Amino acid sequence: MSFHTTSTSSSVVHSQQSSSYTYLLQESQQNPRWLNSTSLLKPSFIVTPKTQNEIQGAILCAKKDGLQIRVMSGGHDYEGLSLLCKKPFIILDLVDYRSTNIDIENETAWIHSGATIGEVYYNIAKKSNILGFPAGLCPSVGVGGHLSGGGIGTMMRKYGMAADNIIDANLVDANGTILNRKTTGEDVFWAIRGGGGASFVVISAWKVRLVRVPSLVTVFTIHKRLDQEGVELVHNWRYIASKLPEGLFIRVLIQQIDGIGKQGNVKLPEVLFNSLFLGLKSDLISLMNANFPELGLKMEDYKSNFKAISDFVVEPMPESVFQGISERFSHKKLVFMIMDEIEEYEIPFPHRKGNIYNI
Repeated sequence: MSFHTTSTSSSVVHSQQSSSYTYLLQESQQNPRWLNSTSLLKPSFIVTPKTQNEIQGAILCAKKDGLQIRVMSGGHDYEGLSLLCKKPFIILDLVDYRSTNIDIENETAWIHSGATIGEVYYNIAKKSNILGFPAGLCPSVGVGGHLSGGGIGTMMRKYGMAADNIIDANLVDANGTILNRKTTGEDVFWAIRGGGGASFVVISAWKVRLVRVPSLVTVFTIHKRLDQEGVELVHNWRYIASKLPEGLFIRVLIQQIDGIGKQGNVKLPEVLFNSLFLGLKSDLISLMNANFPELGLKMEDYKSNFKAISDFVVEPMPESVFQGISERFSHKKLVFMIMDEIEEYEIPFPHRKGNIYNI
């Protein structure tokens, strides 16, 4: 495989014979299920571009050689769609294309698809203590897949998902043409914001709108056993959380506790109420006491500063379901639920208004 651009060094293309090939393949995959499979095709090459022209060159060369392309940013695709193919293919790994450029004056940022969410947050925080970006919790998730897949996060009740805040993008199509929002047209621009970016083009960079946040926010995490009291708290949370002020986000995590209890039984799962509030501790205490006093928050609870499978719930589940979850999770490690009442916006992410929470 040879590139049509002279700017590309040989270090960008890694064949199966390259000393770097195995390292890159192992390092990029978050799910060892695919890495350890002996029945799946391995990529003929792994390409790690450092510029948009190198992305363009990889696409043109793959097309010329009859190779499919799989695009990877952070490798958190649990279904393996960014690294599996039934036909000979290359992985376009954007690990070396990861800059973030912050425009404080216009409150925007250009982010390369290979950057991680954690890097984006860090670079914003270096420039401003009153600007943020509404994306996910896991800092190692790649921007490319996260933004093109919607981007659920802890500020989505107030600011929407990450995809709702995309205002432009740089793209490279199957013919190697470099495009942006204006030149690609609104149909494609609509599709890449929640419809899965690699289905249409290779998205090299995103321009996003930053959002105003307080210089001081408040968080808390409350641990409860998933006994009858815990089940009732989860049951109540489902009806309360969507009615709280939009600056208050509360999610529920249910996880198994390792070890044996005092009576020799497997310990009950625990339920965690995990929250971000865009405001001061004093205001949050008043809100919680008025709306969710049964959670029993105390002053010391506040601080200022795995394959995951998810689904979306339209109607509240009966309380008995959570009693069943308590029994089931004596054999499981972790499940989480994210509460939201996000409005409909003009992007293709399907799980919008009408879904009361994510499980």
